[in-house]
Amino acid sequence: MQNTPILPPAMLGILGGGQLGRMFAIAAKTMGYKVTVLDPDPDAPAAEFADRHLCAAFDDKTALNELAKCAAVTTEFENASADTMRFLTRYTNVSPSGNCVAIAQNRIQEKSWIQKAGLQTAPYQPVCKAEDITEASAEFLPGLLKTATLGYDGKGQIRVKTLDELKAAFAEHGGVDCVLEKMVDLRGEISVLVCRLNSHNVQTYDPAENIHENGILAYSIVPARLSADIQQQAREMAQRLADELDYVGVLAVEMFVVGDTHELVVNEIAPRPHNSGHHTIDACAASQFQQQVRIMCRLPPAGTRLLSACCMANILGDVWGEDGTEPDWLPLQSDTALLLHLYGKKAARTGRKMGHFTTLATDAATAFEKAQTLHATLKRV
Repeated sequence: MQNTPILPPAMLGILGGGQLGRMFAIAAKTMGYKVTVLDPDPDAPAAEFADRHLCAAFDDKTALNELAKCAAVTTEFENASADTMRFLTRYTNVSPSGNCVAIAQNRIQEKSWIQKAGLQTAPYQPVCKAEDITEASAEFLPGLLKTATLGYDGKGQIRVKTLDELKAAFAEHGGVDCVLEKMVDLRGEISVLVCRLNSHNVQTYDPAENIHENGILAYSIVPARLSADIQQQAREMAQRLADELDYVGVLAVEMFVVGDTHELVVNEIAPRPHNSGHHTIDACAASQFQQQVRIMCRLPPAGTRLLSACCMANILGDVWGEDGTEPDWLPLQSDTALLLHLYGKKAARTGRKMGHFTTLATDAATAFEKAQTLHATLKRV
């Protein structure tokens, strides 16, 4: 495939038309490229900004052959078919690789690669059949039994304290491949975005401190409220993992902050721009979506300098009225240090990500406090 830079007005393709695809399309169009989106949803949020919307199933051969005519192709979600990515590689530039996507889709493979890079994970045991649950499994209790695939936003996870609960949870998961992960002394969660073209062209963003509610990311605070040494260590760990994978693209590396010493333990990876990186649109020298465009076009990643302390807050469908009435946006729009982003989704549902906003401030704590206060104005009455 092409190693020389791909320049505007080349056509770029993306698998998936959700909010990440939408923000990718906006970035690509701003940079002078054309965009083709493949997504079966006729109301896909990304389609509004695309030059072409292939409204077809992700495995539709005709649509994939059309997508393969793009100068380069990427994906917006980690559950894209790795085989599809490998198929497209025969005809065009594809990033990330199908192999990297496959690793990120399977927690067992993912943890193996993390350890291969010399990084620590929470203690874990693969549980692929009922017979894997033995007295030795008690070493990993209390813990979380997670499905090896198709888990996101807290889905596919069951807390277990005893062997009997573990057996019941495995049955509840339907006997699919799982990972039993021992609970750690969790003090916080952070993520680092790595933007990697090759071993000579790599950039990392400042770690984001992530706060979840009901298993879904609620706030990302940047810079994370951790020591400079811990933050630098996180960046180095994330880059080491990307190097081990020989990753090409934007990679999110999520980590646990454990114990009094704030030991860093890698939790999981996402082979794409990430919800915790949305602040980069408003608060960094280049956004994660501009980086996605640059790298797939064989251009070195741009600088990642943080321009302002900030906090990103997710807006879920919970704050829409039961009749679909939009929240009152005036309190957010009236604030001159807040940037609102709505994703253009037609239907609001509980737990569905409908938008986000980013507050800018002189320090992270102030940005977080302000984000909480303003988010409260959106509560459904």
